[in-house]
Amino acid sequence: MIRVGILGATGAVGQTFVRLLDGHPTFEVVALGASERSAGKPYREACNWTQDQPMPDWASGEIVTACAPEAMDVDLVFSGLDAGVAGEIEKAFAGAGVAVVSNARNHRMDADVPLLIPEINPDHLALVERQTWPEGGMIVTNPNCSTVGLVMALAPLHEAFGVEAVHVVTLQALSGAGYPGVPSLDILGNVVPYIGGEEAKMASEPLKILGGLSASGVEPAEMTISAQCTRVPVIDGHTECVSVRLAGAPSAAEVEQVLREWRSPLAGRGLHTAPEAAIQIVDGTGPQPRRHASAGNGMTVSIGQIQDCPVLGVKFVVLSHNTVRGAAGGALLNAELMVERGLVRQRP
Repeated sequence: MIRVGILGATGAVGQTFVRLLDGHPTFEVVALGASERSAGKPYREACNWTQDQPMPDWASGEIVTACAPEAMDVDLVFSGLDAGVAGEIEKAFAGAGVAVVSNARNHRMDADVPLLIPEINPDHLALVERQTWPEGGMIVTNPNCSTVGLVMALAPLHEAFGVEAVHVVTLQALSGAGYPGVPSLDILGNVVPYIGGEEAKMASEPLKILGGLSASGVEPAEMTISAQCTRVPVIDGHTECVSVRLAGAPSAAEVEQVLREWRSPLAGRGLHTAPEAAIQIVDGTGPQPRRHASAGNGMTVSIGQIQDCPVLGVKFVVLSHNTVRGAAGGALLNAELMVERGLVRQRP
């Protein structure tokens, strides 16, 4: 078993890590890290548990530690830390020879750090060989929660036709803002057309994920992305309305055929968190957060409403579970791929 710690274990993403790692066949959680005000307390006292399922028994009595390498005897850490503190803490762990799988934004665009969606750009894991941490140390990141669903939909189309331009409007769930999140008087019966920093991340991160490896890092994909991001009164599931211009101007029917026939390269590989279908096409009035966000245990991205677009050519709707596929579940799948590739080993 790989010994793992969770950084930011009391937060919304950290709690999702705890839930998803319960009974995992490869990873054993041996340390739960949080802020100084939580360190030294049993997890059940330090954590305001907000998950739908009960807190696992093994976690309940675990004493919370500081988020410091000397406080955790681990092979790998999952970081659910806030970006305000994540950068230096993650570097400290990598510098101590620990593999870091991060959900924070701090290192996503570093030239030698993979920004990874395992089904889309597994070859980018080669970037860790360019990192200069002590043996065993590395940083691997997963994208912003809204980026994940968009890229899962764009990647098959980019491979089949070539993506030239994208306009996306997001309808993002409240859980993406963490706990306690957006005040009720701001969101009930309302839409907030602003999420700080979100539009810039959606415009830049897909270019790195869909780009090719080069001597300097990743050569960004050549496409233009315009994003407008909104917060809506939905608990889980980011919905995205996407219009895309593709080379060769394929029809909506041709786009749908590509998306229906696309198969994950991870299929049949036995990775615990990988869904049977990474993408599903939803007919009728879907995809809808209440009906489809939890497909594939929250790891399947749902696509529907594929139509001709009079402006860019084709339009469709994408739905992904923001705290699972877009956060903890995506990071967990990253780590499983890293173990399969032999990048993570048990330290003495």
